[in-house]
Amino acid sequence: MTASSNDTSLRDIWYTMTGIPGLEEAHTWISIPICSMYIVAVVGNTLLLFLVSTERRLHEPMYLFLSMLALADIFLSTATTPKTLAIFWFQDGGISFGSCVCQMFFLHFIFVAESAILLAMAFDRYVAICHPLRYAAILTPSVIGKVGIAIVTRSFLICFPLVFLVYRLTYCGRRVIRHSYCEHMGIARLACDSIKVNIYYGVTAALFSVCLDVVLIIISYALILRAVFRIPSQDARLKALSTCGSHVCVILLFYTPAFLSVLAHRFGGHSIPLHVPILLANLYVVIPPALNPVIYGAKTKQIQEKLTRVFSLTNKCC
Repeated sequence: MTASSNDTSLRDIWYTMTGIPGLEEAHTWISIPICSMYIVAVVGNTLLLFLVSTERRLHEPMYLFLSMLALADIFLSTATTPKTLAIFWFQDGGISFGSCVCQMFFLHFIFVAESAILLAMAFDRYVAICHPLRYAAILTPSVIGKVGIAIVTRSFLICFPLVFLVYRLTYCGRRVIRHSYCEHMGIARLACDSIKVNIYYGVTAALFSVCLDVVLIIISYALILRAVFRIPSQDARLKALSTCGSHVCVILLFYTPAFLSVLAHRFGGHSIPLHVPILLANLYVVIPPALNPVIYGAKTKQIQEKLTRVFSLTNKCC
């Protein structure tokens, strides 16, 4: 097949996504918690963005990074959940090759960007605890803006080659994606030729993005803990650790399901039913985005105070 004929066929390819294989009869029931968490994720993160943007006391590095995380959470859940619900409710699993690749790119792009945001938030906590007197001088608005640009640029440079890697492959008849959304290896496995380059690039990209972020986050918190336990006052130690509590919860919420999903895919073999990692993948794109604003709202006094004032004004107006 020539390149031109392959390009023509790619424009005509339509895939059928099956949702969660083996649980088709339970799709309607599964859709209820997924839809509920998606609504909570969008509303909660939108409210968080509103609170940070309208409260001058929240115009600090920690909350600006939190705003980036909230925006990424909205995009992460929206990139996949509406189509997943269409499959569950209307059996509308059809998707063109171009739309599938577009969904794949944004899914991986947002995932890598969110990992980098969590690393930036870890650095923010490191500076706040280990170098408190230099905090304002180090994390200036200009620096935060540059960090945001660096996060977007890095994510784009890492994920954009995936588009070329799936377009270079030859596809010859496989049309069923046993998943509820499109991801890199899911598309690549439908090709007829070798996908070794896709596998090698996927592993390399993960090692030098998400895995590197995890290592740097661990180093940051090791330095933070060393600094905290050098503080003579126990009350001061507890206060310092409490400022990191929300971030640690969000980190565990983001990386743990992803890690379990990767383990299930790579090493589960035939011992783990196919629906288990796919169900994990579906929950992964809604649970962290839904819980992140709840975690920060419950543990951050400034956000609680602003939220209380907003609801007080709303009640008065009504």
